[in-house]
Amino acid sequence: MLKTKKNMARRCAVLAIILIGCCLTPGIEALATEITELVPMGCTVGIEMKMDGVLVVGLSNLETENGPFSPAGNAGIMPGDLLVRLGNCEIRSAQEFIDAASKLTGEEVAVTVRRGERIIQYSVKPLPTEDGAYQLGLWLRDSVSGIGTVTFYDPKSGLYGALGHSITDADTGVIMPLGSGCIIGSTVVDVRKGCSGAPGELCGHFDKNKNWGNILKNTPNGIFGIMMGGAFDVQQKAIPVAKEEEVKLGAATILANVSGTQVEEYAVEITRIYRSNNSGKSMMLTVTDPKLLERTGGIVKGMSGSPIIQNGKLIGAVTHVLVNNPDRGYGISIERMLEAAGGNKISNKAA
Repeated sequence: MLKTKKNMARRCAVLAIILIGCCLTPGIEALATEITELVPMGCTVGIEMKMDGVLVVGLSNLETENGPFSPAGNAGIMPGDLLVRLGNCEIRSAQEFIDAASKLTGEEVAVTVRRGERIIQYSVKPLPTEDGAYQLGLWLRDSVSGIGTVTFYDPKSGLYGALGHSITDADTGVIMPLGSGCIIGSTVVDVRKGCSGAPGELCGHFDKNKNWGNILKNTPNGIFGIMMGGAFDVQQKAIPVAKEEEVKLGAATILANVSGTQVEEYAVEITRIYRSNNSGKSMMLTVTDPKLLERTGGIVKGMSGSPIIQNGKLIGAVTHVLVNNPDRGYGISIERMLEAAGGNKISNKAA
């Protein structure tokens, strides 16, 4: 669970809500091969990601003589579509959208969206407002920011992995298409303790002067990028990484940052293992550490990515909490995270 915070931008001529976000470098696949050891992290970071376009998160009805009407919705545009062009203008950011929308008239305009792998063009007729601006009836977002946990770091290549799941849009559930992104220094200033039916969350303060690295991939099994050298104090040593078949039922530990910048180790129990599961769930775990239960109630938003260690090996990362049982949650194997990073197959040297 990436714990996100939504920053609302100004309402423009097409009723757009825009979230404010934040270098994209190729070649990450080559860095994720033949890894046998990684540094388990457990530190929280601020995550800022800007999309490749603007995401349609909702449709807005405009008042007309014939009642409420959404020009975009009537044309066929749907929440979850990625708007990439308005008329002749390519749209890669909120500002580009605002600039293009300011030139709308009452004439029909071509709106191009990406829906999954398809590129679709719609013809939409804007409607005027009382102040003379024209609207399409869309709510849009171009970026997201929040707090999450770094799972691992490879000091040889600079590769890091975090979250153990994708960054998705909270309104549509769509995996947010990465345009650019970065991770920045974070300090946990408060914890809202979880209880049955109401998952807790970490509350963090971000230091934008501490840019720790970029985001190169946003995948169902985690986000990945290159950490800047010397950007942080590595508190842990590299340990072997485990194959999925090495994960066992029983005692394990997690590394988590639930106060300030301090990373601590907490006891958990692996209670179920999922083999050959494509859902992103490799294991179920229960928090048994009294100190963590007292502090957080178990697993809370923002702890996604907390590394799981068993028998001296990095076996995976915490990903989700069970809403009605906050002391329980799911984890993904480190093997799946590395495969998502770059098709890595863990070497037998790690066994």
